[in-house]
Amino acid sequence: MTRIYVGPTSLYSLGQIGELSLLDAFDGGIVIPGPVADEVRVEPTATNLEEYLEADVETAVDEDRVEQARSLLGEKDIGAAVTVLAGVLAHRDPSDRSAVAVVSEDRTVRRMAQGLGAEITSSFGVVVRAAIEDKYLSSRQAKRIVRRIDQHGMHLTGELRERAVGEVAE
Repeated sequence: MTRIYVGPTSLYSLGQIGELSLLDAFDGGIVIPGPVADEVRVEPTATNLEEYLEADVETAVDEDRVEQARSLLGEKDIGAAVTVLAGVLAHRDPSDRSAVAVVSEDRTVRRMAQGLGAEITSSFGVVVRAAIEDKYLSSRQAKRIVRRIDQHGMHLTGELRERAVGEVAE
């Protein structure tokens, strides 16, 4: 089963608008490492995350891989998101790229995770996936969600926003 690690930036963008449940559209287990969840203190994201975690979301950290992840990053400090990369290191499978995935807006996390063999996506990718998988989420609703994410701090250029909205419509 695919393990889907969610970083703090995506938790923030989905949590600010009350849409963390869109993560459930993925086929696989959602993992929000404890330190990542602890790093989210901004409201309303913190409250929305607390409620989302009550739904039996895995929060374990692959402790034996944290130092390896830190050493791969060198001088870069990505805070608690290092536990996301530790999860990628622990569960990657060179013969199955879909064994582990990462949801993050952080460029360093995305590049490193992809380089280690994980599939990557962003909050906008989560919305697109939910629109495709969930018959109850219309493309119109998904477009509104994309715009709300954009308005709450995860800004897209006009071109990227229209591309995300266009993918939802397809």
